[in-house]
Amino acid sequence: MTKLKNQLQSPGSVAPDNLSRRRILIGSAGAMAAVSLLGFSRLGTAEEPKSLPDYAAWKERSALIVHSANTMETQRGAIGSGVITPSDRLFVRNNLPPPPASVTMDPDAWEIRFEGVNNPKTMTVGELKSMGVTTVAAVLQCSGNGRAFFPHGASGTQWSVGAAGCVMWTGVPLRDVIQALGGAVDGARYVTGAGGETLPDGLDPASIMVERSIPTRALDSAMLAWALNDEPLPRTHGGPLRLVVPGYYGVNNVKYVKKIAMTDKQTGAKIQASGYRVRDVGMKGAPDQPSMWEMNVKSWVTAPLQSSQPGRNLIYGVALGGAVGLKAVEVSIDGGKTWKTARFLGPDLGPYAWRPFVLATDLPSGSYRIVSRATDVNGNRQPEGRVDNERGYGHNGWSDHGVTVAVG
Repeated sequence: MTKLKNQLQSPGSVAPDNLSRRRILIGSAGAMAAVSLLGFSRLGTAEEPKSLPDYAAWKERSALIVHSANTMETQRGAIGSGVITPSDRLFVRNNLPPPPASVTMDPDAWEIRFEGVNNPKTMTVGELKSMGVTTVAAVLQCSGNGRAFFPHGASGTQWSVGAAGCVMWTGVPLRDVIQALGGAVDGARYVTGAGGETLPDGLDPASIMVERSIPTRALDSAMLAWALNDEPLPRTHGGPLRLVVPGYYGVNNVKYVKKIAMTDKQTGAKIQASGYRVRDVGMKGAPDQPSMWEMNVKSWVTAPLQSSQPGRNLIYGVALGGAVGLKAVEVSIDGGKTWKTARFLGPDLGPYAWRPFVLATDLPSGSYRIVSRATDVNGNRQPEGRVDNERGYGHNGWSDHGVTVAVG
């Protein structure tokens, strides 16, 4: 457990201003370059998924595994080999039902309260837009991505690899807003964000509200985002305004954010105090356990997945460093006995983005266990196995994430 705790709580690094890189998507490179960057490809229609809920009806149904009305996973084969995940293929995970559609009808009017600063204030999205803007490419990943591989049957959505995507977030750096409001009050150790979902009557708000606290080091990358992949942030993904913390697991990226407070303690809300805590199998969550903050280094193969033809094959996948950049990715076709260095594809969009990779190799007829392992710039390498824990969090073991491919 100490090993996973160290992975989850390593310091983040400063997010670059990616405005120049953002122009790759909309500049003069042309439609073909954009298609290559985004990694578009049509999917097969072998099995019709469940109906999508109204708030996510715009998604590409054939790209998703629908676990429930609030949980939709990107199919492994739909991840493709692009740097940026198309919005209509991005996974969906909500802890509460989303607010009504009216919240995004006039996004600039949405209000957010700032507390724990020397000049507390309520501001609108329109006012935030006048304070500055940045665009950052970052991986959005659920804490339980990979939960389906845990043998003890961890409770929660049985995500495989598709509770993750790499997208472009546009908004204002949170540090700039805090500084404009006179800076944090003395003793502030956490950034606490609260969501604006409607809470059911008759329940203790602290037992169900989405309110998360993260260490102040997260200000190195945190932002208040109003756009996703160069479009207004949809309600499906937290619009009109979302707290985005590149390098951190998705639960910390509070949707429909209504309040930001600089605090000396972590919130007492259940989702923080006992939820998203890493503990041994059979244990209950408690505030003294590691919280799901910074992500760890990880990779997985996206093609081929089940079968292929003999001869020259291209093995594709994606890799992320979590809170830091990537150094290298290796691929094995024999279950980890031998390894070859893969080549990164596409532009490097910064330390918080993932890097698609490819390995060209000859595959005679036979069965192959194809796995990948990534190494970040600090030398941290994906482990072979999982760290068993009650809720199946933070799984980055390369063995479970592999695929068995029949060639012939």
